[in-house]
Amino acid sequence: MANLIPNALFRTQDNKEVRLYDDIVKDRQVMVMMMYATCETFCPLATKRMVELHHQALAQRMGKDLFMVNISLKPEEDDPAALKAYAQMHSALLPGWTFLTGNQHDVDTLRYRFFSHDHIGIDTDIDMHAGSMKIINDPAGRWFHADAFASTRTVLEHIKWSDPQKSLPERLKDNRMLQREIDRDIDVYGYRKIA
Repeated sequence: MANLIPNALFRTQDNKEVRLYDDIVKDRQVMVMMMYATCETFCPLATKRMVELHHQALAQRMGKDLFMVNISLKPEEDDPAALKAYAQMHSALLPGWTFLTGNQHDVDTLRYRFFSHDHIGIDTDIDMHAGSMKIINDPAGRWFHADAFASTRTVLEHIKWSDPQKSLPERLKDNRMLQREIDRDIDVYGYRKIA
């Protein structure tokens, strides 16, 4: 992963210098989204969505084995104070959640590396970043893409796909529990019910 993720210098919402790979991604499972503080369309909605997910299902993990990072697309406008104000305004100053600003070249490099569509019209339009999330599990070397506006179940499923693999006894236990649920559904409905 160190070869794929630039170790560029950024500043957090608390004006602390960090290296993107060494301090934010290395040995962690991280959800990465792009945003900017003056956005009046999708950025606030995506942030609100992630705050909801945090409270609904991720609070026990955030800051422990799962982290969230928002990187400003407009670092020339979004200094640490602007990012902190944005995070406060959207109730996003939560455990395990960091907002970053940095050099425009480094931000653009990350945007193209993480969210490129290989289409000049899409990739040069910063508004096309809306709601795109990269889920990175550095120790496992896994990358997944998710849409922050997908259903809660879908987003959580994408996060789960990037989770560290469970041990064989844990997987067997989970499979037995799942089989019991399937058998129960078949007894009640005559088929496997998908919620």
